[in-house]
Amino acid sequence: MQTFITEDFLLQSEPARILYHEHAEKMPIFDYHCHLNPREICEDVRFDDLAHAWLGGDHYKWRVMRACGVPERCITGDAPGREKFDCFAAVMPRLIGNPIYHWSHLELKRFFGADELLEPATADKLWTQANAVLQSPAGSARSLIEASRVRALCTTDDPADDLVWHKKLAADPTFPVKVLPTFRPDKALHIENDGFAAYVETLGQAAGVEIRTIDDIKTALLGRLDYFASAGCRISDHSFGSPDFTVWDESAAEEAFRKALAGEPLIDYEIAAYQSDLMDFLGEAYADRGFVMQLHLGAIRNLNRRLFRTLGPDVGGDSIGDPIPAASLAALLGRLDGRGKLSKTVLYTLNAADNDKLIAAAGCFQDASAPGKIQFGSAWWFNDHFDGMEAQLRSLANIGVLSRFIGMLTDSRSFLSYPRHEYFRRILCNLIGGWVADGRAPADYKLLGQIVEDICFNNAAAYLGLAE
Repeated sequence: MQTFITEDFLLQSEPARILYHEHAEKMPIFDYHCHLNPREICEDVRFDDLAHAWLGGDHYKWRVMRACGVPERCITGDAPGREKFDCFAAVMPRLIGNPIYHWSHLELKRFFGADELLEPATADKLWTQANAVLQSPAGSARSLIEASRVRALCTTDDPADDLVWHKKLAADPTFPVKVLPTFRPDKALHIENDGFAAYVETLGQAAGVEIRTIDDIKTALLGRLDYFASAGCRISDHSFGSPDFTVWDESAAEEAFRKALAGEPLIDYEIAAYQSDLMDFLGEAYADRGFVMQLHLGAIRNLNRRLFRTLGPDVGGDSIGDPIPAASLAALLGRLDGRGKLSKTVLYTLNAADNDKLIAAAGCFQDASAPGKIQFGSAWWFNDHFDGMEAQLRSLANIGVLSRFIGMLTDSRSFLSYPRHEYFRRILCNLIGGWVADGRAPADYKLLGQIVEDICFNNAAAYLGLAE
């Protein structure tokens, strides 16, 4: 069957089609939050086949394959690539309504020119067609990025990382895309996790600091933050479930750190005290360096402990957690703002019940230092489907200022994920175009076109200083 990915896919009105084709479609991409491997970009890796490029590391696809009864050997196991792909092809017709159905067919069309729907009857043809591209010069990691018109991207990096691949990429004049690191100190913040003490040793070695106290870990993180800044970093990232930043107890934070290094159990109050203290310290450090601070909230990690013990993290065992209490977020932002040390901040939630809450909270801390200083980030993870993206945009328009939004990101480990930006842009244009068609916005395409272009690229580039 022919693909439904037509020129006007998702564009349900003439104003939507004008906004997309005359404005959104031409804009480059700034993928300011992804999980691509900088080494693979630097070495311009090639992929063995479509299964390697498309299914390897993609826990979105793994989850739906498990839900359809595919055995684990054909998901993360040792089955041949073609067998894994055939299993996914058999699952695909069952995925109507899931964003993977849209994403996958966009990827097949944009990268491999596929005009058929993926199903068992077309699997052989599409396998051959895609592999021919992947085995050509157009199929390397760098070529896929450039073909997507990516201007810059930010990877996600641990403070102990030496950033050697970022430095090599920055020194390589043959690759025009900026590949910037992101400072993500989750392993230093999540004192409750197994392996914290071992990580502290690793961090200390990277920073040249013997870490024995909470002040020592702050010194080490500060040194690594400066190192990241020297390598072009301008953004940080932090992942939490539902943290309690209202707890402010420096002695409890110090005791938590001592107990964690000694392998002693912690109570929730001590964990909250440590995380509040360290986030307050880091937030001020970001403000001093002009870094953007990202907070990803509302995830519960490794919900399936059996899967975690068997395969490790990031394999599809995470879920939507509890909302963050408004008082918790206000405590962190308020402490920093009160000292004049609140940097540009992007708030994301995995729990859509928090959408309006985060937008309203962001509005309390805006100021003249930057347009859209406190952002409500794009629909994230379990929310980056049609309804979730539209809900995020509607809430932002209703409670905040949509025109200042810094737009979409992939949050992906796959080099084939860039059509997600197209998906977002079509949804954005369909929403705004629908307002025009319904008489709720003027048919001023110069004004609306500029807003669309800004959301697609310009706002993020300005927000993160890409032109600097």
